[in-house]
Amino acid sequence: MAYSPHSLPQLRIPATYMRGGTSKGVFFNLQDLPEAAQIPGAARDALLLRVIGSPDPYGKQTDGMGGATSSTSKTVIVSATDKPDHDVDYLFGQVSIDNPFVDWSGNCGNLSAAVGSFAINSGLVDASRIPENGIAVVRIWQANIGKTIIAHVPISNGLVQEIGDFELDGVTFPAAEIPVEFMDPADGNGSMFPTGNLIDDLLVPESVVAGGQLKVTMINAGIPTIFVNADDIGYTGTELQDAINGDVEALAMFETIRAYGAVQMGLISDISEAAQRQHTPKVAFVAKSADYVSSSNKHVAAGDIDLSVRALSMGKLHHAMMGTAAVAIGAAAAVPGTLVNLAAGGGTRDSVNFGHPSGTLRVGAQASEVNGEWTVTKASMSRSARILMEGWVHIPR
Repeated sequence: MAYSPHSLPQLRIPATYMRGGTSKGVFFNLQDLPEAAQIPGAARDALLLRVIGSPDPYGKQTDGMGGATSSTSKTVIVSATDKPDHDVDYLFGQVSIDNPFVDWSGNCGNLSAAVGSFAINSGLVDASRIPENGIAVVRIWQANIGKTIIAHVPISNGLVQEIGDFELDGVTFPAAEIPVEFMDPADGNGSMFPTGNLIDDLLVPESVVAGGQLKVTMINAGIPTIFVNADDIGYTGTELQDAINGDVEALAMFETIRAYGAVQMGLISDISEAAQRQHTPKVAFVAKSADYVSSSNKHVAAGDIDLSVRALSMGKLHHAMMGTAAVAIGAAAAVPGTLVNLAAGGGTRDSVNFGHPSGTLRVGAQASEVNGEWTVTKASMSRSARILMEGWVHIPR
């Protein structure tokens, strides 16, 4: 039989498939990747695209590990670190479903909860930092955004404890609680509010809103996020996924807001660049608390939450809430006068409990104003994480 490159066995790479918070993704130890993929660039992106099953014009990622949603089209690379007072480096890649690119512009807050567990299981955390029973404090350097994340991982009999009774709306089964702290989550290269304003007038085409102007709060904390009032765009803030994701005109409106907001935030120079930066910024709409029924038929009472928030990720309404967007919500809620803070009733606060499509989430944030500039020293929330499968992923050579 004549030689054919198609006769070669598939490439076999050690990997772990993990859920973290309301997301899941494929985790790699940097040293396990092929040499060409151990450095940023086209080879790494091509490998991760093939692992996940992208680009897929059918939008299903059937021939890969992706789950055809923004929450499940994710990859993580963890490695030893040279950062003082840290245990590991964490790099996150958001894989486009239908386009051939990996977005490295931001973090995944949900998968951050799984990084500590993966690092311990991979032997990347010094054994002296892991108790026989108790909590292992894993200090993570988030390489995408240059920030520190602290994961408090429960340990039982020297092993990561994954099973527990902590319930997280958006995740079907309970698991062990992992408190996660996002240290100094605001953009270190500028103001937490990139325009210097707590509320801005965003100029958009009149096809988006009559008058071509929207009140927005734009913040760089956790992840760059654009907040808009729900009623300004014709929503109540209690919507579930089907109300928006099946509406082509609504999705186009949100993408237009995102593109114009990205320019005003200084993230891109022209709206045409937004298509190549799908992961950031996020767009979210906020409203005062109201009764609603979640996607799991859970009744959420207005009196049990401070406000309602719905957020879009990779062009679709998220089924729950992105962890990094939750950090942005907590940070914005802690600053009096933002749209998020006003929707929650105004005033000063160090935590906020908000409603999302799957239920509720509480996030804490410590904010202070120094010389006219607002900053957040820490945001925190509880997540959970679990190994779904470990072994090897196989991809064609």
